[in-house]
Amino acid sequence: MTPVQVYYQWRPQMRDADDEMVLEAALNGRAERIVTHNVRDFLSAVKRFELKVVTPGSFLKEIRI
Repeated sequence: MTPVQVYYQWRPQMRDADDEMVLEAALNGRAERIVTHNVRDFLSAVKRFELKVVTPGSFLKEIRI
């Protein structure tokens, strides 16, 4: 895991403040996807920012573990 410096806040994008922090870390860290059990809450934001949102099970299948 690599710490991510937050240079820009994208708020408000989400209904839950904890989800905002996850989204900002992903965007500032230039992530390709967000892995979460909370997929539904991230769908609107990831469309705007061209991120994928996947469940942990789906992610493990992608990387074939």
